[in-house]
Amino acid sequence: MAITNLLATSNAIRVDGVNLFSSFPGKPNDLLARRLSLTSRKVQTCCCYGETLLKPMTHITMLETETTGVSDGLGIISFLKGKSYLVTGATGFLAKVLIEKLLRASPEIGKIFLLIKANDQESANKRLYDEIISSDLFKLLKQIHGSSYEDFMKSKLIPVIGDIAQENLGFDSEIAAMISDEIDVIIGCGGRTTFDDRYDLALNVNALGPGRLLRFAKDCKKLKLYLHYSTGKSLYFCEIVYVTKSFQTCFVSLLIAYVTGKKEDKVPETTLSIGGNITSDLNIEFELKLASEAVRMFHGSEEIKKLKELGMERAQQYGWENTYTFTKAMGESIIHSQRGDLPVVIIRPSIIESSYKEPFPGWLQGIRMSAPLILAYGKDHIPHLLGDYQSYWDMIPVDMVVNATIAAMAKHGCGNVPELKLYNVTSTSHPNPLRLGELMDFSQQHLRDSPLRETTKDLDCIKFHSSIESFTSSVSNTIVKKEREAKNGEGEAEPHTTLTMKGKRKLKYFESLAKIYQPYLFFQAWFDDTNTRSLIQEMSMEERKMFGFDVRCIDWKNYIVNVHLEGIKRVVFGGRSS
Repeated sequence: MAITNLLATSNAIRVDGVNLFSSFPGKPNDLLARRLSLTSRKVQTCCCYGETLLKPMTHITMLETETTGVSDGLGIISFLKGKSYLVTGATGFLAKVLIEKLLRASPEIGKIFLLIKANDQESANKRLYDEIISSDLFKLLKQIHGSSYEDFMKSKLIPVIGDIAQENLGFDSEIAAMISDEIDVIIGCGGRTTFDDRYDLALNVNALGPGRLLRFAKDCKKLKLYLHYSTGKSLYFCEIVYVTKSFQTCFVSLLIAYVTGKKEDKVPETTLSIGGNITSDLNIEFELKLASEAVRMFHGSEEIKKLKELGMERAQQYGWENTYTFTKAMGESIIHSQRGDLPVVIIRPSIIESSYKEPFPGWLQGIRMSAPLILAYGKDHIPHLLGDYQSYWDMIPVDMVVNATIAAMAKHGCGNVPELKLYNVTSTSHPNPLRLGELMDFSQQHLRDSPLRETTKDLDCIKFHSSIESFTSSVSNTIVKKEREAKNGEGEAEPHTTLTMKGKRKLKYFESLAKIYQPYLFFQAWFDDTNTRSLIQEMSMEERKMFGFDVRCIDWKNYIVNVHLEGIKRVVFGGRSS
């Protein structure tokens, strides 16, 4: 509380000309102060696919029990035809898969305006070409359009310079007028994703950014829907940084629900609102004031350090694990309070992983999600994991998230009904939830036959640890043993029992990673997905084939071994799977 006490003030301010909330902070978040609890819910299976998936697929077969009473459908294809979109976070993992599916499913789609941070239009055009048009994700579209591929992409994808951290999204008046005349749907994928981010920057983008998009949406003459990705993190997820040996950073989505009791909890399919499921004592104006005061008081490297500490301190005071989830929750609450009569859909996926089938199995952008756990074992040969073997690993393939998004857009984007609807796109509520132990077992079986690096030794079996002390001690002993073997292999007979500086840095990294993961690897709650299942029921059989997202069709072993691990390998080996 040191930084908060230093900055404490009762003065209020207005933000972007809008009054937000006015009560004084202090009490913890009533919803998240209650940690989610352990359970021993039995695992069942109900899978549609047992075969190896090694080629692009374009449909998902439905379970027999789901085929009765199929409706005439949502009219997805007719909805997509001619519609234009504004997409933020356009070069990110999820947004790129969404863009690819929209263009492939509906070549007669209108324009997709892509909000891109750039200094000038030439730089924005270059980012579009380098990060989207040239991406291997779009190779199926390249095959479809042949020599006209680039012309097709440039006719549909319009890069616009902008920033959700700026008022009016950073648009100049001419660009803003053009876009507001044309777009039918706004899709918010952008955000700052570092879990211990500077508080001022996270507030500006994650908390206030959705409000800026909303205000722009209200000026759009023919807008039918505002769709916001909460990415499952506003309530129960966060993104952490995984630092590779080359010090490149990637983002990893993980559960933040901390498990303490013995009672099973259900994560509801409801939106966040201050005064509802968030304590009314949270005052966003006050949080902005604290961050502003910190910027004024601290400078240089101390400024960064203090603002990061402030964000974590404020988040934990209100029951969130980190700055990212705290500010994302604020953003969702602003949507709830400020949307007026604008139709809004919030998509809340769990851990988004590699593509299941579309546009081809195993596409992944960067080292993310479960990959750091798998690489620590398969590449670094650390056979230890802090976590519960029976805990849930609630993962969802990225193409299923995209298909659910498109189905929700079609349902809510043509009725002009001023409602707010939320969809949990998750896997724990289904009969075959994946366990953390299964994820690592499948990985171990595959990596023993197809290792990530040349070695003469088999991988040891993974040992799960229930305490950070046991985990750290075991990892330390493993590193000491490997260093001793390396020295002896070079002709030095004297063993050593202490870590080298390199070994100490490696231990510090794994210990830090384990501490970040610790609350997330004991997860036993499950997500209510009633709205999502109802959405599936409203789709026609043809729509379910083209836009399927029923996770009950996933054979987890097949997906992990033949799809997801192959995708991770392609990232690790620069495009090759081995």
